Amino acid sequence: MEKKPKTNLSTFEKDLKAMQDLLDDIESKDLSLDEVIQKYKQGIQLSKKCQKALEEAEQKIKEVSDISEK
Repeated sequence: MEKKPKTNLSTFEKDLKAMQDLLDDIESKDLSLDEVIQKYKQGIQLSKKCQKALEEAEQKIKEVSDISEK
């Protein structure tokens, strides 16, 4: 059985949940400044991945729309 290649879309929801978990950790106020900075960096990386996933989804929607208009 052939595995589908992983796309940004396939991990979007997982990444979004991870961002929410990071935010919850930061807001808990139980972290040191260094820990907050590390979690913030992780959040920025996840944010960039999510943005790419949204751009990928937008492109797919445009492709489908173009096909349906023909």
